[in-house]
Formats: sequence, C-alpha cells, structure tokens
Amino acid sequence: MFITGLLLGADSSPHLGSPWQLLAYRGGTLLGAALQSARECSFDQLVVTLGSASEQVHDRIDLDGVRVVESPHSDTGSSSIVPALDAVDRRADGIVVLLGDQPGITSASVWSLVAEASTPIGVSRYDDGESYPCWFGRELFGELRGLRSDADLWDPIREGTHPVTRVDAIGNIPPRATTWSAYHQLLAGDPASTHDLPLGTHLPTGPHARGRRRTST
Repeated sequence: MFITGLLLGADSSPHLGSPWQLLAYRGGTLLGAALQSARECSFDQLVVTLGSASEQVHDRIDLDGVRVVESPHSDTGSSSIVPALDAVDRRADGIVVLLGDQPGITSASVWSLVAEASTPIGVSRYDDGESYPCWFGRELFGELRGLRSDADLWDPIREGTHPVTRVDAIGNIPPRATTWSAYHQLLAGDPASTHDLPLGTHLPTGPHARGRRRTST
C-alpha cells in the first residue's frame, strides 16, 4: 500500500491569540514536534498544511522532504484538507490524518490503524474516546472535497453513511494545545482528561471494553 500522511497545521487558535504552531515544546516548537512524530511514521508521502503563520513556520521549522500546502483561508474556517487532497500522490491508497497540535501520536498507533482498518474509514479508539489518527481510503476523497471546515472531517464518521473501523489505541487521547490550560498540561505531560476543553474535533464516548481489537460499523 501507498500511504500519505496529512498533518493539519493551518488553522489558527482564537483561544491562544498567537501562532500555536510556534509555541515552545521540548526544545523546539509544537508543530515541529508533531512533524517529527509524523516523520517517524515513515509515510510514503507526508503533506503538511499551513495557514496565515506559514512564513514564520518556514523560518522556524525544517520542512525538508515534506509537501507543503498553503491554505491561507483556514483562519476563517475554510478546510485545509480540500486543497491538500490535490497534493496527495495519485498512487496513494488513502490518507492518515494527524493534527499539528497533538504531538503525542505514535507511529505504533498509526500503523495499527492502517493495518487493521478494513473499511473506507478508520478511527483510533482510546480509553476515553475517539480521536486521531484517522484513516480515509481513496474512495472517500470525492466526499472529503466537499468539506467546509477541517472539523467537518468527523461528519462521515458520525453520520454512519460509511462503514467505520474503530481500532483500539493505548491509553487516553493524546492531549492537544487548544487553550493555554491545555498547552500547560501538554508541557507537564499531564494525561488528565481534557474533555471540558474546547477541542471540538474528537468524540468523547467514554471507556470502551477492550476485549476486541477492532470493531466495524
């Protein structure tokens, strides 16, 4: 299989008031750390979307070997996934979607998802809910081109119009830096639940029984 990784780094964060991509994290930047995690997955192709902070990101983060897609209108809510699809290699069987403010995603989670997703959509299922990484097969690309925002990526999952494979991932949902509180938790390595924060893109569904490795609906 030919797999493209898609790292979403274009949107702005009104809760932070500054480019979250360049927030300090482990001696570098937040987006840089997420990009390094994505590189460790050894995708056949890696695509990164950038928005209004693109120039600063280029100055501060090593983007060698990465296909960069500029999405300047993401700050107003437009989807960066739509233009990114034009950059996906025509050989790709599907895309694995990752978030630029969620550096705790591991290559093990990514490749478990890819290996076990037997349906056009695959979702990572943690102890406290569903989140990224997500898998979308090429047959879904046409539908994804109709997304109005990146958050709408979850609509095909919620609506149940396509079968979804839910693949268990270890532990809780990796934290994101969506607010200053969440950012400081991330710095402290605090795995506490952040369901009360305005994440907006994962589906907190409560603890799951782990007797089966995956389920499809």
